[in-house]
Amino acid sequence: MLTVLPDPEQAEEAVQTFNAFAEILKSLNFQRILAILILLGACIVVMKVLLRLLDRSFQRLEVEKSLHTFVRAALRVVLWLITLCLVLSYMGIEMTSIIAVLSVLGLALSLAIQGALSNLAGGIQLLVSKPFKADDYIDAGEISGTVIAVGLVYTQLRTIDNKIIFIPNGTIAGQTITNYNTQEQRRVDLKFTVSYEDEPEKVIACIRSVIAAHPKALPEPEPFVRLSAYLDSSIEYTLRVWALTADFWDLYFDLLEQIGAAFDREGIDITYNHLNVHLVDRK
Repeated sequence: MLTVLPDPEQAEEAVQTFNAFAEILKSLNFQRILAILILLGACIVVMKVLLRLLDRSFQRLEVEKSLHTFVRAALRVVLWLITLCLVLSYMGIEMTSIIAVLSVLGLALSLAIQGALSNLAGGIQLLVSKPFKADDYIDAGEISGTVIAVGLVYTQLRTIDNKIIFIPNGTIAGQTITNYNTQEQRRVDLKFTVSYEDEPEKVIACIRSVIAAHPKALPEPEPFVRLSAYLDSSIEYTLRVWALTADFWDLYFDLLEQIGAAFDREGIDITYNHLNVHLVDRK
């Protein structure tokens, strides 16, 4: 990891600023303290007005709540820094010295929390670009699940087996994201292997009858059922049928169960890889 050290001149200037600040504190009187409090109060009033204007603008624009929260917090920090600079300047500390101190503190802080800053930047990217939203089902690299919430640092997903996972936004923003909810329909792809002894016409007709009876299988586009490969121990059949995105998983698991049950009723054997060994008597 690369370590960046503060500029020695900035560090020395920061030390001098702290010493000057200590001397100024010793020389404060009642009138000066009162003037500082009035200045501080005026800055706080201006800060509240600006934050209220920001809230109204974001509500009118219907900005994402997490992004609204972040921008509001960031603006609040900036306003407090400006207030601090004004107060210290009034107390007699030069602005260049104040900037030097803030630069040193900012550099040290950024080095300490660079991982969190990366996730924060990823969160802002996700909130601005909006590749997904709550209740969308997504793939992000090797992770899949339904989005629960998009925060500034983490995105919460619920997996198929009902686990709640928190993914750092810096990680998820760098992945190829597939959002299955951007389209109204989604295709179910399944493969089945059956014995060579079963007629392909019989197998295809059995699969099509299950599809036709399922209420969540869409008739258009027309379901696809074909023999797709001759394997070592079985024949492979490919099934492709469309469903509404919200019905995808229901149809997926229903077809797995119902086609297996239909094969049993029709006497169709679902095969597995096996090897036939023939012993030859050479006597």
